[in-house]
Amino acid sequence: MARARKSAMHGTSDPAWRPKIGLALGSGVARGWAHIGVLRALERYGFKPDVVAGTSVGALIGGTYLAGRIDPLEAWVRALNKVKIVSYLDFRVRGGGMIGGRHLVEAMQKHLGDTRIEDLPVPFVAIATDLTTGHEVWLRSGSLVEAMRTSFSLPGAFEPVLKDRRWLVDGALVNPVPVSACMAMGAQMTIAVNVNTDIIGKQRRIGSSFPSIAGFDLLQEIENAKASGKGSKLSALARRVFRREPTQPSMFGVMISSLGIVQDRISRSRLAGEPPDVHITPRLGHVGLFEFDRADEIIAEGEAAVERALPDLRDALAIFGRELNGEGNGRGESDAQKKAAR
Repeated sequence: MARARKSAMHGTSDPAWRPKIGLALGSGVARGWAHIGVLRALERYGFKPDVVAGTSVGALIGGTYLAGRIDPLEAWVRALNKVKIVSYLDFRVRGGGMIGGRHLVEAMQKHLGDTRIEDLPVPFVAIATDLTTGHEVWLRSGSLVEAMRTSFSLPGAFEPVLKDRRWLVDGALVNPVPVSACMAMGAQMTIAVNVNTDIIGKQRRIGSSFPSIAGFDLLQEIENAKASGKGSKLSALARRVFRREPTQPSMFGVMISSLGIVQDRISRSRLAGEPPDVHITPRLGHVGLFEFDRADEIIAEGEAAVERALPDLRDALAIFGRELNGEGNGRGESDAQKKAAR
């Protein structure tokens, strides 16, 4: 028993007592790169997930991690600059979204190929939303790339995905930080990573009355990419969508900012009713949703967030370890099972 307690303090894996860990990776667009740093730090301290649930960019990072391709993904995101970002986003205004996503899918398929969810080493679920009914949809089998692409189909930005005769969009509309999915898959200790805990009001520029949700002038970067030969010409309608007057936000900015607010409020509500055992909260309110080129600092903040949460992680692991061994309140595994069934 002494050895078990020592292991709990250091976050190592001992199958004889270790709880089944569920990791919920939340949505957040560019801020989601923090999940890479979180995964690196958790692994360094011995917290390897037995169940992973991801929404939007959380599904992208979680699925890539379980497929064993997190190293190429990290190298790719650290090499991004604004011109490269625009080259991957095939902008247009048709088909239910302003971004087709074809270039992103090609990049994912290059590294993940035909990987299927059921072939991953631990259970994985990507969260999506049924556009017609508003139902929460759990993608637990089939093509990993397709599931990840579906989960990050931000309404109005990315085209929705037709799957099994249902149009599916971003899971952030219903479950931005999918703790409930981890519980349903049998997790006895849940760790949630929420990258949107400090976004309200942080995006307002000095002297401006409105938020700069992308973090930079998206239309200008699109024009720069076009000039460099790495972007395509925008239609007149698309230019109107992205264009911003000096004293007011763009149509695109209003839409994305509004979705961010809705996502934040839904996250607060869901986490209040389905609280994780450990809540990891990277401080990223200063990062624009499309500032994918700030990967170095975003990933570093993900690691820093784990360092701040380390005492809670170790305490939770020790407590659940004692319960699994029948110590403490004597409830043992049945309590964890009740929690998973909630």
